[in-house]
Amino acid sequence: MIETSTFRFDGYHMPAEWEIHAATWIAWPHNRTDWPGKFVPIQWVYAEITRCLADSELVRILVKSEEHQSRAEKILAKIACNRANVEFVPIPTNRSWTRDYGPIFLKKNEQKAIIHFKFNAWAKYPDWKLDNQVAPTVAALDNLDLLEAKVNGMDFVLEGGAIDLNGEGTVITSEECLLDEQTQVRNPGFQREQYEQALRQFLGVRQVIWLEKGIGGDDTHGHVDDFCRFVNPHTVVLCREPNPKDDNYHSLQENRERLENLRLANGKRLEVIPMPLPAPVYFDNVRLPASYANFYIANEAVLVPTFNDPNDRVALGILAELFPNRTIVGIHAGDLIWGLGAIHCLTQQQPA
Repeated sequence: MIETSTFRFDGYHMPAEWEIHAATWIAWPHNRTDWPGKFVPIQWVYAEITRCLADSELVRILVKSEEHQSRAEKILAKIACNRANVEFVPIPTNRSWTRDYGPIFLKKNEQKAIIHFKFNAWAKYPDWKLDNQVAPTVAALDNLDLLEAKVNGMDFVLEGGAIDLNGEGTVITSEECLLDEQTQVRNPGFQREQYEQALRQFLGVRQVIWLEKGIGGDDTHGHVDDFCRFVNPHTVVLCREPNPKDDNYHSLQENRERLENLRLANGKRLEVIPMPLPAPVYFDNVRLPASYANFYIANEAVLVPTFNDPNDRVALGILAELFPNRTIVGIHAGDLIWGLGAIHCLTQQQPA
């Protein structure tokens, strides 16, 4: 166990998502309450994501039992997935949103460690204790040092989807997620300065950029990976809503204004690329957090949620220009988004 007080100064940091992966972690779905009435097709969406990832990197899949693994294997066999690049890891989970509770890897040269932020199901749901043990279990399995993220002896709560990093000293997050003191409060009593100190300490960053709010329908109350993402060390894509009557219009405009003329910790001016949103997606009278920003950057591909919307092609084209050396793969997320998350929410990278 590495001491919290000395960890950052040893030179560890969280790498950017586009840096080469040793593997991608996902958790095979099993909690039917996450997709009421749509669970069966969800397994096939996971299979397609696994197949696309396994073409270029190892996919480590969390399963809760031998029977659970067997069901996944049968589905993967039907779509000709590269089984040599799939590893099943028997660790039980409550849910499948691996981005938020899975192992967050820190790196120093060729050394790796895992930092364990407490996961409490977005300060909203009662079933989270299995998910909260995934990171420590993976650290023991892979024989890696584990840092327990604590502030003044208290567990520090943070989900992976609440942050996005450029690998060169800057992290982006949102006030709605971390600073709101009435809805889904992660760390009661924490102020901006305390969050900034903790993020610098635990992630090895020098700069924290605060955006205002996320998009409508987001069950996490403001996760940044639904609306603003780094695509290289000095460029972000930021969702844009052109309709002033849409609920997302004013908050996304505010976020754009905050990023204008901003300089990053590496000294470069931040470039902001507008990213469209699909038309509002509803199911059972609930607006869903449909967004192209919830993409995942794999070793040789970028997996992008699509929604049978005219803006699908626009978003895929923008990302194709930004990632010329990766294949841009659209994954239909019309069913997946009913779980209030998409591709980035269910993946977590393990750096090489």
